[in-house]
Amino acid sequence: MHTDTERCVRAVQSKDARFDGWFFTAVLTTRIYCRPSCPVVPPKPENMTFYPSAAACQQAGFRACKRCRPDTSPGSPEWNQRADLVARAMRLIADGTVDREGVPGLAARLGYSTRQIERQLLAELGAGPLALARAQRAQTARLLIETTALPMAEIAFAAGFSSIRTFNDTVRDVFALSPSELRNRRPKTTVLTPGTLTLRLPFRAPLNPDNLFGHLAATAVPGVEEWRAGAYRRTLRLPYGHGIASLTPKSDHIACRLTLSDLRDLPVAISRCRRMLDLDADPVAVDDRLRTDPVLAPLVDKAPGRRVPRTVDEAEFAVRAVLGQQVSTAAARTHAARLVTAHGEPADDPEGGLTHLFPSPEALAAVDPESLAMPRTRRTTFTTLVGQLADGTLHLGVESDWTETRAHLLSLPGFGPWTADVIAMRALGDPDAFLPTDLGIRRAAQELGLPSTPAALTARAVAWRPWRAYAVQYLWATDNHPINFLPV
Repeated sequence: MHTDTERCVRAVQSKDARFDGWFFTAVLTTRIYCRPSCPVVPPKPENMTFYPSAAACQQAGFRACKRCRPDTSPGSPEWNQRADLVARAMRLIADGTVDREGVPGLAARLGYSTRQIERQLLAELGAGPLALARAQRAQTARLLIETTALPMAEIAFAAGFSSIRTFNDTVRDVFALSPSELRNRRPKTTVLTPGTLTLRLPFRAPLNPDNLFGHLAATAVPGVEEWRAGAYRRTLRLPYGHGIASLTPKSDHIACRLTLSDLRDLPVAISRCRRMLDLDADPVAVDDRLRTDPVLAPLVDKAPGRRVPRTVDEAEFAVRAVLGQQVSTAAARTHAARLVTAHGEPADDPEGGLTHLFPSPEALAAVDPESLAMPRTRRTTFTTLVGQLADGTLHLGVESDWTETRAHLLSLPGFGPWTADVIAMRALGDPDAFLPTDLGIRRAAQELGLPSTPAALTARAVAWRPWRAYAVQYLWATDNHPINFLPV
């Protein structure tokens, strides 16, 4: 979008927050870059230039605006609605892959050379993977500076910097303030709790929290997830350790409290929480498309801004999808809770009832199949899945190719279209995944006068593309969604 100058200028002049994260405005006279909704008086159009990423602005020598803090914009919805190389690379960078494995590790995960990755990212985003990772490290550093009392040296290494000098230089370059000056700008009323980070997760309005948090709470696995005091809470398995996230819906943000065993996991924890809540979606584009169907239009108008509840752990969700085949939500939670108690790693939660991390694929691959309280055919499905996840034959991650992974899942014993598509929708993040065989969807379709057979409903849903996963959320809402699943 950043190449459409006229459209970008209109968005900036109207301070349209819907475009925050889509592009960034760099002001040639002040050498500052802003989000489109910056509250200051807009610059003259001839003094504006536009970039597709904060990293590109920084590469060009611009510093972040202190008023609108463009580094805290919601992420671009492009990376969640696309499955091409650039989108998959951006999801991996957000998940901290470059910081942990370097650019060669990023390229290896995507199956391309480092040169190909760098060339494509530079062409589309104006910055290579190192610059994009640097921008993310700067944002992490700012969060730690403003929300903790940690010494700057600890913050530098927790944010992923290799040296204190690089940390100091980057913070000055990006924010035009030294780390100490940035900390001194913190509101005096800020309350710091040792070991806990409190931050705000922005999103594009509207956001309907009912289906999002309601679904997560209804399917919560005891010991791993809970709904407590108006917040969804869960344990997190992270690259360097573990954590606990507490997420509370507010009118203009999600209040997030993170307790981490290793602060180096902060950017990954934030990225996964945002992904689970689908906070980088563009609800206006989604709802506008679905409103073109006269049957869906009243549902959208009644409760706009529905999101797709996703996951913080793709492998975990795949296991839970198999446990939920042809049983009720309560039964699926019971099966999962037994696995958690027997094979999950203990986690300490002084604030609530979280007791374990969900078992890893390696731990589940060692489970005796005879100990599983499920039909023999589903045991085979379960053991095949966890075996392939454990040995790397099947990889589910933010970089997964949606089409290839779905085909792989369908080749496994006991995997039908429903299981493959619900994993594509909630674990892989495919916004166009559809569940025409789901019992709740078929009931809703029949009640609304839509075709209720899978083939006919799929044909009708062609007009909803590429947002069929969001149509699923609106249809589920009409059926009170008991989540009693039909075919596998």
